[in-house]
Amino acid sequence: MKSIVLLIAFLMINVSQAQDWANLEQFRADNAKIGLPGADEDRVVFMGNSITIGWINTVPEFFEGKPYINRGISGQTTPQMLVRFRQDVIALQPKVVVILAGTNDIAGNTGPSTLEMIADNIKSMAELAEAHGIKVVISSVLPAYDYPWKPGLEPSKKIIKLNSMLRTYAEKKGHIYLDYFSVMVDGRNGLPKKYALDEVHPTKLGYEVMAPLAEAAIAKALAN
Repeated sequence: MKSIVLLIAFLMINVSQAQDWANLEQFRADNAKIGLPGADEDRVVFMGNSITIGWINTVPEFFEGKPYINRGISGQTTPQMLVRFRQDVIALQPKVVVILAGTNDIAGNTGPSTLEMIADNIKSMAELAEAHGIKVVISSVLPAYDYPWKPGLEPSKKIIKLNSMLRTYAEKKGHIYLDYFSVMVDGRNGLPKKYALDEVHPTKLGYEVMAPLAEAAIAKALAN
């Protein structure tokens, strides 16, 4: 009897998670608590996946005392971020959004995606932001030689091509392109262990390399 009850509970949890595919519940309460920005607040929202949320977990001081809001969710792909973009970015009325996305799409976390599909989702987020007066920073995908949770996909060449597409789009539309890739990449077109022990998720040192690049991109966006 106990095993049946546990099985039912497990199934109910999984059904609930499937219904909230984009994980809109993750930040719903926090968004309501934060409210709208002050008159002189240069609010910035960081939209992304585990690399984004890992930043506030690994180097929380980067966010302390700044009008920065972290809206990263581990494992997410660009279609999931696009679904929650209005709630987790636009509704917070930031001046700038920093989008870092795409590597989980290449890994196939929510099914197969072409590079064009990934780029289109990021473009859609940028267009939504621009339509609401939010300055856009499009980040390069970080280098990855392999994914430890899905080995053998050889993502490095796809990441290089996607980054080229994102840079071209950003320059064409007047958005800021935030190039982490060229600063952090190693000779294999991967991420060295000093920057990421699993060669995907940055260490403290990895985030320390990213921080001034992000700050410069934000400052440039605010000045535009």
